[in-house]
Amino acid sequence: MIMSMILQGGKSSIGFMIGYIVFLVAIVYFLFIRPSKKQQAQQKDLMDSLKPGDTVMTTSGFYGTIIGMDDDTVIVEFGNNKNCRIPMHKKAIAEVESADAVYEEEEDEKTTKAGKKKND
Repeated sequence: MIMSMILQGGKSSIGFMIGYIVFLVAIVYFLFIRPSKKQQAQQKDLMDSLKPGDTVMTTSGFYGTIIGMDDDTVIVEFGNNKNCRIPMHKKAIAEVESADAVYEEEEDEKTTKAGKKKND
């Protein structure tokens, strides 16, 4: 009789331990692994979308324009000085502003300014 009570108590504590471990693994997955994979996917999409003419910000905070690309390397021109061209690894790029987006913003500003002049 005592032996059966010990076995029953043992089964429920083992079930509780397994459930607790599964719960902890799920917490670790949703707090650490899943966001990390999501960030890696976003970084890969960013690297795949790079093209010459895009304005970029490097991880060190410099702004420049992409003028050439290889598989892992981009050549970035900084400032108005055409002699300041630096090859760097694609992973050193933190943000990208597409050349098309800059053109669309300029067009929107011209339209807005023209609209204000007509209304005044």
